[in-house]
Amino acid sequence: MANYHKPESKSIQELRDIANKLRIHSITSTDASKSGHPTSCASIAEIMSVLFFHTMRYKVSAPKDASSDRFVLSKGHAAPILYAAWAEAGLFPVADLQKLRKIDSDLEGHPTPRLNFIDVGTGSLGQGLSVAAGMAYVGKFFDKASYRTYCLLGDGESAEGSVWEALHFASYYKLDNLCVIFDVNRLGQSEPTSLQHDMETYRKRLDAFGFNALVVDGHDVEELTKAFHEASVTKGKPTAIIAKTFKGKNFPNIEDLENWHGKPLGDKSAPTIQHLTGLIKNAGPLQLHPQKPLVEDAPAVSVKNVTLSSPPNYKLGQTVATRESYGVALAKLAESNKHVIALDGDTKNSTFSDKIKKVAPERYVECFIAEQNLVGVAIGAACRDRTIPFVSTFAVFLTRAFDQIRMGAISQTNVNFAGSHCGVSIGEDGPSQMALEDLAMFRSIPGSTVFYPSDAVSCERAIELSANTKGVCFVRTSRPATAVIYANDTVFQAGKAHVVKKSAKDSVLLVGAGVTLHEALKAAETLEKEGVHVRVLDPFTIKPLDQAALIQNALECGGKVVTIEDHYPEGGLGEAMLTALAEQPVKVKVLAVREVPRSGPPNALIEKYGIGANSIVEAVKAISK
Repeated sequence: MANYHKPESKSIQELRDIANKLRIHSITSTDASKSGHPTSCASIAEIMSVLFFHTMRYKVSAPKDASSDRFVLSKGHAAPILYAAWAEAGLFPVADLQKLRKIDSDLEGHPTPRLNFIDVGTGSLGQGLSVAAGMAYVGKFFDKASYRTYCLLGDGESAEGSVWEALHFASYYKLDNLCVIFDVNRLGQSEPTSLQHDMETYRKRLDAFGFNALVVDGHDVEELTKAFHEASVTKGKPTAIIAKTFKGKNFPNIEDLENWHGKPLGDKSAPTIQHLTGLIKNAGPLQLHPQKPLVEDAPAVSVKNVTLSSPPNYKLGQTVATRESYGVALAKLAESNKHVIALDGDTKNSTFSDKIKKVAPERYVECFIAEQNLVGVAIGAACRDRTIPFVSTFAVFLTRAFDQIRMGAISQTNVNFAGSHCGVSIGEDGPSQMALEDLAMFRSIPGSTVFYPSDAVSCERAIELSANTKGVCFVRTSRPATAVIYANDTVFQAGKAHVVKKSAKDSVLLVGAGVTLHEALKAAETLEKEGVHVRVLDPFTIKPLDQAALIQNALECGGKVVTIEDHYPEGGLGEAMLTALAEQPVKVKVLAVREVPRSGPPNALIEKYGIGANSIVEAVKAISK
């Protein structure tokens, strides 16, 4: 093999010794916490030893250096051995491992970015490879840097469909800077895995996906060093190292036995540690130096203060769908900052994310119809602030990636989501395509910001704001064209509402967003002809809400409020308003879609399901009695 130099026998022995030291740390730390997964750690000890003390290039002093190799532990329950590897490398004292899972320690049961050496939270299985693929994509196509990405998966989680989606993505884009390691230790949580040690089937599957598939003895450090070298020189395809391992390796009377998943060793710890200590030939300080020289070729990146290249340019009354103005804004951001990227799931001509291709076609990432991987790749792309990712698809399809979005929040990610085709207003496509749960989903994400623009001007500004807002951002866009109601120079802020119709005689406050704001304005015109004056408020963001403006306007309108949303009532605009007004002397009527809708013309559906102008007029009259 080209340029492969077999390590000296002394180095080979030290890698074996380190593996057993990592096993001992995994036992003592899980014993100290009285919980954890020492047997799952034991099966990957040699893999971790070779990766961290022979193969990977990183700075102990700066674990997230832009040019360092990336490592994602997808099987996050093996966190104790990951922590042990960094401790042995010198990042923090080995004694700190005994703080595992303590309430005042960042060494949590599964890795999170509270730790300065963790890029993403893992532990919800099947997600790490998508994230790693996103990192590798950025490294190859955007940073064009030398760093490599390694992802370690368990064999059990490889049954997840999201893993198969990620394998396809990595192969399609020929991510030869990505190395995936499968820890095939045969045993799942409650019983053996479906394939157990059928290594040939694993190899055939990964070969069929287009990987350089290598089957190795996962406890043989010589085989591992050679396999990682082959991965580093393989071009045009990613590498999968399929490691045959044993759960609880080197644990006497525990190795390869069932019913030891997720259990500290307890009274078996002492004899096991004694056995492991006897396998270590050099118990002294490490001779191998964990820090390998980096190629400092990752470019400097700035993801701050992103602005539209030009302000919104619309005429009042002009009809434009907010999904289209999303595409316009995305292209403007891409013009002003070269790190803005777009990812879509084969809906770019409907979400209008394809507009970025006119500015920078290389910054559009087609993820095809694989929404879980779409979100995971975006989370990976956002790591270490290398890109500003915008993910778009029909909002309803993001619900299947809810777990990835939830884990994104745990990972402290800055990913922006644009969900189009919301509510019954999409029309004839019917309920399978209508997002009626998306506001509830994104509102439930901790630290999220939920934008719901009602015209093209506010939509462009929502996209600009989301690019500069920390955490998960969601922008809900609509399919129908709606009238521009804001001047191009209107200032928008997250958490600041806008009153779009007001008089001194207002007796009811109407609160709508998106298409329902326009229905509220229509209803206001009808009511005004009958001598009834109502105020109309656009919240702009559903999270955070402008509680002060809501309370003030509600009280000025006699404490009578009608909310209107193209969404199910659970978790949507109405419930958000009820929470904000809970301690106020007000009466609130919530108009929402209250049953599974059907196909039909948009305007007919809006009226049929009680969120149109006629229904609003009736609600105002009812609440005014």
